[in-house]
Amino acid sequence: MRILLVEDDPMVADGIREGLEKAGFAVDHTAAAEPAESALELIHYDLAIVDIGLPRMDGHELIRRLRRRGIEVPILILTARDGLDDRVVGLDLGADDYMVKPFQLPELLARLRALIRRSRSATTSELSAGSLRLDLARRTASARGAPLELTGREWEILQQLMLATPNVVDKQKMVESLSEWDNELTTNAVEIYISRLRNKLQGCGVEIRTIRGIGYRLDEILLA
Repeated sequence: MRILLVEDDPMVADGIREGLEKAGFAVDHTAAAEPAESALELIHYDLAIVDIGLPRMDGHELIRRLRRRGIEVPILILTARDGLDDRVVGLDLGADDYMVKPFQLPELLARLRALIRRSRSATTSELSAGSLRLDLARRTASARGAPLELTGREWEILQQLMLATPNVVDKQKMVESLSEWDNELTTNAVEIYISRLRNKLQGCGVEIRTIRGIGYRLDEILLA
């Protein structure tokens, strides 16, 4: 999952980015609203974390502009402003959640996971298909009752496919979701990860299908 962090305090931004990357997220960071607005128009993000007190254009105006343009990325406001009016304004403008600094990283991660699940219409952190089980909170996978060993990239792809089921995951959006500004992934790399996942999922009652010209879908299948 790829997150855009919009935070002008470098120490806070570094701490958040480190914590999110350790939890398996790909993170891009900008210290101002203007480049964030451009990035969100061009790149598929799974979520944006936005500070209110940004230089020049503040976070409220950024959220207002994004929603007016129909950009529906989930937005979590993370700010030192704890007044009721600030929370009400932010949520009314289209933010999906609001956290006040200082904060605890485990709570931030839990809120991010909940927002992403909600955006994919998933109501639980435990997903299943066939004999495949994913625990999004613990980042663990099992198949046929045994642990399934996955690399970080394989986990991210499988998570996206299971959250989207029964819908198709757009291939280009998958590439963007797995990338970072300084570590862009290629479509060929995604195809390699998909091939490896298919081998690991044999006998699990699921199949990753290629939908030509669009992307990939995870289907349950009947085993003989």
